[in-house]
Amino acid sequence: MNPSRNDPCPCGSGKKYKHCCETKNKAKGQSAIKMPTVTELNQLLALFNAGHLDEVASQARLLTVNFPTLAPAWKLLGICLHRQGKGYEALPVLLNAAKLLPNDAEAHYNLGVTQASLKLLDNAAASYRRAVALKPDFAAAYTNLGEVLRNLGQPENAAASCRRALEIKPDYAGAHQNLGNALADMGKIDDAIVSYRAALRIYPNFAEAFSSLLFNLNHSETVDPRELFKEHCRFAEQFEAPLRNDWPRHTNTRDLERVLQVGFVSGDLRNHAVANFFEPILQKLKQQPRLSLHVYYNHSIEDETTQHLRSFTSHWNAVESWSDEVLANKIRKDDIDILIDLSGHTSKNRLLVFARKPAPVQVSWIGYPCTTGLQAMDYYQSDRYFFPDNRFDSLFIEKIVRLPASAVFLPSVHAPMVNKLPALTNGYVTFGSFNRVNKIGRSVITLWSKLLHAVPDAKLQLGAISTQGEERSLIEWFAQEGIAGDRLVFKERGGMAAYLGMHHQVDICLDTFPYGGSTTTFHALWMGVPTLTLAGNTMAGYASASILGHVGLESFAAHDANDFVKKGVFWMHHLTELSAIRGNLRERLAQSARGRPDLIAAAMERALRIMWQSWCAGLPAEAFEVTLQEAEAILDRDNS
Repeated sequence: MNPSRNDPCPCGSGKKYKHCCETKNKAKGQSAIKMPTVTELNQLLALFNAGHLDEVASQARLLTVNFPTLAPAWKLLGICLHRQGKGYEALPVLLNAAKLLPNDAEAHYNLGVTQASLKLLDNAAASYRRAVALKPDFAAAYTNLGEVLRNLGQPENAAASCRRALEIKPDYAGAHQNLGNALADMGKIDDAIVSYRAALRIYPNFAEAFSSLLFNLNHSETVDPRELFKEHCRFAEQFEAPLRNDWPRHTNTRDLERVLQVGFVSGDLRNHAVANFFEPILQKLKQQPRLSLHVYYNHSIEDETTQHLRSFTSHWNAVESWSDEVLANKIRKDDIDILIDLSGHTSKNRLLVFARKPAPVQVSWIGYPCTTGLQAMDYYQSDRYFFPDNRFDSLFIEKIVRLPASAVFLPSVHAPMVNKLPALTNGYVTFGSFNRVNKIGRSVITLWSKLLHAVPDAKLQLGAISTQGEERSLIEWFAQEGIAGDRLVFKERGGMAAYLGMHHQVDICLDTFPYGGSTTTFHALWMGVPTLTLAGNTMAGYASASILGHVGLESFAAHDANDFVKKGVFWMHHLTELSAIRGNLRERLAQSARGRPDLIAAAMERALRIMWQSWCAGLPAEAFEVTLQEAEAILDRDNS
């Protein structure tokens, strides 16, 4: 029924119905269409809160057509579309809701949420600021504003916004989580860990905060590898243990040689390092007649990289808006035989889906240099350079599968040609780092400073600077180690072409620790620049050493701090040899297993078959290796 003339107008204007939409509706000939009452709108909201998004969206859309000024309908429709993962469709709806409700803090907050999800960060920041201006005690808006400011490269302002949220609501777990993210970006890893633990004390089932904690523990200089392993197992006890009794009895047909249904789950199938490693292998795997590939993509952003990857499979699913249970059911319905995780405990992971064991064989690969901690994860796929002599096997719940290479490096099309060794012209050595600034902790500064003292005419170029605050902090830290600012060269973070071009000024890159480089190490090699690394006692700290092993540069991997300095000094006195290395690094990388997607795809197909045959035989997962020689033989057989 229509509201009475003296009722508040359901459009949310604050006026009585007779002074608002009654006149408008009659003028438009809509008097025969029932204007919903406040009670009816509340019933629709109750349906929304119960999770009936399709029904609510349908009803709300109809209301916006019949009553274009009914602001609550626009507001509810926009939220539904956002929750359904239809961000681009939600955006104009929420913009209209905010226009109709200019003084409604929640309308601007909802708009900010969708803008942030679509990476419209400046717009999102403006919407959140409008929300807190209208409602100064809006803790959620301050919290989300903090995350947006962090993504805009303003971690100090982000931290301030999150702290304001905590002043309003001290027990707000989300604010502690976002504060931790900002602190991590500032390189304050131990402070970030304190924030994540605070979030988990308030809300123990906060999986995102737990994953953030684990990711940052990999960066902490104070965490022992065994304790790191135990923390990952605690994640499993919190989130996986309650699900184990409900793991399904898989009925997949136990045919050893049939076509395998293989699924990949990731939120990074876009302009991201993971996609760079994944794409050349996926392209080759799609040519394997005994594999059927499925992708479950967990992000709202779809760029050119996403579209390119989508072309490699007819089974592509956009799943960001799906609950863990819905996605697990979809994977079971698709009869996936082997499910592969590409995220680990990084952003946008779906480990709680893997914790439900929706596939008989589950594998972690590429995205995270540590165990997931989940008993449901059977294997971790890597290579013998990452896992030499069983060095890290005991730090993984998963059984280790060694391929000739864990993945393939795809060089950027924007890479310029390799230039002559700069030191031969400059008369001094230039060290460089292109790692994330938050990897450069005080211990890293101390070691690098020892090297700069040992090579007193050398300079250090830092090429991933995004804020003046980062530059000031680094200058101050180096000064405390006795290194003058005129020996430091700062370069702003830029596009790929500019970033790769910076290597023309660098002779040797310096690696960070305890979380070393990976993608940056590959890019440097492609530009002819080897990386001097301190090989760590975790997989995250051993990444550069493993990459150098693939191209025969083990001599650039130091065993301790003194060895690091000694090696740096050595190369200062051997510029001719360093120049020769620079000249043939591209060829070395291209000819290594890391440069051969056909080889790694063949090895991976063989590894997947071994995993499958083991499950069919009812055997537990065990570590194994597909050697370079085996992969070569497979290629020779397939090409004959």
